[in-house]
Amino acid sequence: MLQQTQVDTVRPYYAAFVRRFPSISALAAARPDAVLAAWSGLGYYGRARHLHEAARLVVREHGGRIPDDPERFGALPGVGRYTTGAVLSIAFDHRLPVLDGNVARVLSRLHGLRASVRDPRGARRLWAMAASLVPMRAPGDWNQALMELGATVCLPRAPRCGQCPVARGCRALALGRPEAYPTTVARRPVERLRRAVVVIERGGKLLMTQRRGVLLEGLWEPPGVEVPAGADAGARLRAALARLGLKARIRDTGRRVRHVITHRAIEVEVWEGALATTAPAVGAWRWIDSRGARVGLTALAARLSSRPSVKVGASLAGPG
Repeated sequence: MLQQTQVDTVRPYYAAFVRRFPSISALAAARPDAVLAAWSGLGYYGRARHLHEAARLVVREHGGRIPDDPERFGALPGVGRYTTGAVLSIAFDHRLPVLDGNVARVLSRLHGLRASVRDPRGARRLWAMAASLVPMRAPGDWNQALMELGATVCLPRAPRCGQCPVARGCRALALGRPEAYPTTVARRPVERLRRAVVVIERGGKLLMTQRRGVLLEGLWEPPGVEVPAGADAGARLRAALARLGLKARIRDTGRRVRHVITHRAIEVEVWEGALATTAPAVGAWRWIDSRGARVGLTALAARLSSRPSVKVGASLAGPG
């Protein structure tokens, strides 16, 4: 959970997650929908799927015990060099380095390195430096201290140099420009997309379908389509509903929701509808009460459900 998410955000999710899945075997036995539901709101849902797959692998191949061998632990789904170093140094006292954005910033400033963790050459230099500094005793404490120093003192902007315990030896501070380190690497340009979704309500539940694709695989939200420039959103939504065996009267509410996923900025047109005819549901769609959903919802679905600006009449026909 702490990959790409701040500690304060993670705390309540972690507490709820371990109450729901109190052991590796409980997590391994859970349905994917249940795992995604417990993760809803944290984003980067591939992490939840990897965690679930890793739990199953640990139960199946390691007798339900987390392997403490770096090679075997590193082979688990979703585990890379940073996670291997963090978990094995903290939980098993292995002398392994960590390098996340916070640690990279501390090392870059401390040694005056024009290196970025986002650049392969810079990352290699920083990894080598991190590895050379890990002490023989309490490596987990050392790694946590580095991460904490970067997260709370050696901040990207307005670093708190007056509170820093290693300020005396900081090359970037001596040069008078700590914020110039590390080197910034141009981020991937933002891709602007247009999407349309149709909100169909019945008895307090919304009609939802399961997303497909790399980013949101397995999550649920109201039926939606990508809308290329100049395309008719209504026609595309009707066609999408037809593929689900549904026919509905729909209209554009005029509401627009701006939604960001990684490097994509999406403007979502919110339509409303009422079903005219349906075919029997065969798993492609279902009625979901978002307030007590036992499935994973996209952030967009949660936003549409928490602010019910769309009020439509009951469906003319449809399964329960």
